[in-house]
Amino acid sequence: MGHLDCTTYDGHGGEHQVTLRTPAELADALPYLLGYRPEDSIVLVALHDRGGRGRFGGRARLGIPGSADDWPAVARQLAHGLVTGSERRGARPEQMVAYLCQEPGKGESGRQVMERLRGLAQKLRVECGLLDVPVIEALCISDGRFWSYCCGSEECCPSEGEAMGLPGTSVLAAAATYAGLQVRGTLRELRGRLLPWENASALAQEIALDTGSMAIVPRIIDGASRTGVAEETLQLARQIMQRFALAPAVSGTLTEDLRDDQLLDHDEAATLILGLQDRTTRDRAAEWMEGDEAVLALRLWRALARRCVGPYGEHAAAPLTLAGWVAWSTGDDLEAREALAMALGADPGYLFARLLHQACNEGLDPESIRRCLRAERGDREQPDSGSPEGAEGAEGAEAGHADGPEPCAAPATGRRRRTRSGDGVDAGAQGRGASGPRPRTTATGGTRPLAARVNRTRKRSVRSRGGDTDGDA
Repeated sequence: MGHLDCTTYDGHGGEHQVTLRTPAELADALPYLLGYRPEDSIVLVALHDRGGRGRFGGRARLGIPGSADDWPAVARQLAHGLVTGSERRGARPEQMVAYLCQEPGKGESGRQVMERLRGLAQKLRVECGLLDVPVIEALCISDGRFWSYCCGSEECCPSEGEAMGLPGTSVLAAAATYAGLQVRGTLRELRGRLLPWENASALAQEIALDTGSMAIVPRIIDGASRTGVAEETLQLARQIMQRFALAPAVSGTLTEDLRDDQLLDHDEAATLILGLQDRTTRDRAAEWMEGDEAVLALRLWRALARRCVGPYGEHAAAPLTLAGWVAWSTGDDLEAREALAMALGADPGYLFARLLHQACNEGLDPESIRRCLRAERGDREQPDSGSPEGAEGAEGAEAGHADGPEPCAAPATGRRRRTRSGDGVDAGAQGRGASGPRPRTTATGGTRPLAARVNRTRKRSVRSRGGDTDGDA
């Protein structure tokens, strides 16, 4: 194969470049191209010609379908999405590299995985060929070895596969480390930090949420007390963040999460989760997006997402969206995309998560959203800003908001009750047998909801520069 210049990235000392010449070097490069080690994944990487050398461009990933009947549609979706997305960015790829990553099942070998997925590799090559973008290399990575579907040479690509190098020992790994690029492990490990508990403590947390919902949700729905609930929620969140700040440092993400879980009791978690179902409260919490505040806030949002247990799974949309926003704001696009995708999995209609996910995938600059939040925080902290915030909030609650997102459903009394956590609060499930229309919540002070401002910012940026960026399809 020809020479490939690995994707360049900004790091300490400016731009770095590594040339890849063999399938082995391509296989080693994959975690550094994505920022994590993919599992059960199809990955397509675009190549652009620059002076006779291939240069990595956009990347797209999908999970490997369990049924071979779904392979043609998935191959078509992945190839078409990456090519059209690259075209919108003004750089149609000339070639592709394809990766199939899957560990063997019980009683299966890596070579058997490679043979089983050969048809999928061929579908990818055909679909890319139909778009006039040939696949110059297709690799299967399984059980610590790799195989090439394109190279028939026993010297460099033997039929029994080639062992992968030890992580962190290649030239590319050294260059990535020098540039400050970090490989985060697997997506499964990243998602594990955000998934709800499934342990002995989950029942106690569910009971705390049941109890808290009976006290807090009616107060949120009542316009006169809603602002008070918001202030109590945000004050408690600040107290927990301060508690996190004073906790001793530990090593390892699992140990860090266990430490934070021990610092947050069930009633506190329930109060925060329920309070954040109010759109105004959530938007104010999104202001903790920079510096030390952002680090502590992200720890809190992760901890709260883990507490959305049992029938409160949909309530995780709020803390997951906040986690995604803070991660994006602080430059961690990988965790941002995963957290926002999980928020949409918890509640597909959660508008704030959907708009942030689109903006992140389109490569927009979060600074425009940060400016909006800074301005609102500054206006609110002005000593002579006009009418009291509580009065404004109550007035907004009466007037409603025409362009606000769909509200969520508040939890009712039983633990089997399903709830919704859209961009507002649903009064319909208040208490036992409650009924009636679902009132919308509004932004305090009559300001437009943050989701609406994200949408306007995203549309302006897309019109000015266009296109989607790298990420999961």
